[in-house]
Amino acid sequence: MPSQLSLVPPPAPRRPAPPALVVVAHGSRDPRALSTVSALLDRVRALRPDVPVHLGHIELNAPLLPDTLAALGDTEAVLVPLLLSRGYHVKQDIPEMAAASRARTRLAAPLGPHPLLVDALQARLTEAGWGTTPRRTSAVVLAAAGSRDPDAKSDTARTAHLLAARLGVPVLPAYAAAATPTVDTAVRTLLARGRRHIALASYFTAPGRFATESTQKAPWIAAAPLGTHPSMADLVLHRYEEALTTSPAFRELASA
Repeated sequence: MPSQLSLVPPPAPRRPAPPALVVVAHGSRDPRALSTVSALLDRVRALRPDVPVHLGHIELNAPLLPDTLAALGDTEAVLVPLLLSRGYHVKQDIPEMAAASRARTRLAAPLGPHPLLVDALQARLTEAGWGTTPRRTSAVVLAAAGSRDPDAKSDTARTAHLLAARLGVPVLPAYAAAATPTVDTAVRTLLARGRRHIALASYFTAPGRFATESTQKAPWIAAAPLGTHPSMADLVLHRYEEALTTSPAFRELASA
């Protein structure tokens, strides 16, 4: 007769801890930016309490990304840029900082373009009063930071196209710096087309100088930055999971 001990199943193997998620923010002199990003990370942690979530900045705010990576040692980490398009930071700054660290890192895609961003943009516009005027007289300026990289401009244009399809009105991308058209120019273009109710969609992850300057140029309503909208936390985690399955580690690239 078998003993009772033989009927006890062996303990299940312990699953390895998931790689750390390092959200890479740009950094801002506006104190609201850091508090907004910190609140967003709290949302991410609430959704995935099993994942270690860290913050690193490219510039202007602590902790800087190299310091965050140094604290991680040689552990695995996925870097998720809290940026809305491709550009110099995604293509050069972040990879160089990661390659100089001991951490075994993977780089996720920037947040945009993606339908979840359109969800957040639409929600922010609705909060500001969108939907109270006829579509035939309405339009949107999608105000973004701007970049000299043509891929960044292409990504922003793609988001404008997705938002236009969602709202059923023209959406023109415009830029606070480094690219054209400016917000003023985009507004004039839409006014010339007979669009009297022009809303500004704030295509920024957090409050800051460019978001504030763009908002001040809105001829009608201006939406708040994307901030801590639930879709933002969902998208950060989506980019994290996506990178785990599609992005090779920097160390693997270096040894190829």
